[in-house]
Amino acid sequence: MWLRWSAAISALCAAGSLGGAATRPHYGGTLHVEVREAIETADPPQTGPGMADLAGAFSISRWEGGRLAVYSANDDAPGGRPYLDSVEIQMARPHRDQAVDLELGRADVVELGINEIRRSGTTPAVARRIWSSEPVRLLALVFATDPNRRSLRVVDARVREAIALSVDRSAIHNVLLQRQGEIAGSLLPQWISGYAFLFPTAADPARARMLAGSLPLEARTLSLSVEDPEWRAVADRIALNARDAGLVVSTSLANPNADLRLVELRITSSDPAQALASLTAALGLPEPPRANAAPEALFSAERSYLTDFKLIPLFHLPYSYGVGPRVRGGPGITPLGEWRFENLWLEGPRP
Repeated sequence: MWLRWSAAISALCAAGSLGGAATRPHYGGTLHVEVREAIETADPPQTGPGMADLAGAFSISRWEGGRLAVYSANDDAPGGRPYLDSVEIQMARPHRDQAVDLELGRADVVELGINEIRRSGTTPAVARRIWSSEPVRLLALVFATDPNRRSLRVVDARVREAIALSVDRSAIHNVLLQRQGEIAGSLLPQWISGYAFLFPTAADPARARMLAGSLPLEARTLSLSVEDPEWRAVADRIALNARDAGLVVSTSLANPNADLRLVELRITSSDPAQALASLTAALGLPEPPRANAAPEALFSAERSYLTDFKLIPLFHLPYSYGVGPRVRGGPGITPLGEWRFENLWLEGPRP
């Protein structure tokens, strides 16, 4: 129980209550959360960001795959019983609908897409608290492998390099991403590796045009698949950049036969070696050096994955959540974007 009292004291200090400005945390209430993903499985997820992070402090009490999940407070949680009675998670909610629900008080915590973060500066401050992680979402281009021949669909390295050099990351970052996160030339972000700044990120349209001009006409046409509709505008801008370099890139959603894919990967550890191992495993790349490897070895390994342009990092982005006015405590996410709702409590009239 002393852990619970310690958490309570920390929460009170964070809220400024030692100066008499806030009420005590109290038990009870349901935290209403909305997410965009619809998890269509028979059971709740055991790994990954979000719901799986609730295990331990909360136990699943209701599961409707793709629609609704309800987690109830665990009285025997390692850190003591959470203040909340339950967490109710509504799935398959578009970002815009989530933002509206937060504004109207129908939700307490919602995911924020890039457009919703931009709008947050023009709406009343009462609904504008934002929790953001460190940049732990890697957005990258990956050239596809033909499953039958087990080789790249695009075998000419000049094509891959031309694509890499044509992408204007700065324009995409400033306009489409609203300067959220960081421009990336590396797999790991600067805050984890300390050497990300050594990887080049600048576009070189002149060299891209020279490379494209040396290609046969049939090699200049490519297809780009977008796995998540949220990044369709980014894919279209990449196609526009490629066209300026003399390539023809068509974009589509979830095309299994595309030449390259725009993918989002999650960084799951703040330890550089573990983070790199997780990313390379997800991409089917050779295993990097072990956890005790020196930074120089990790840098060399990361550079080796990128020299042939089969993989092109573009951006490191944070997870961002809008938080309603009755939520106290927190922040409810870690730097890696993991949910930590056990020390949150609710104030206000909503049950």
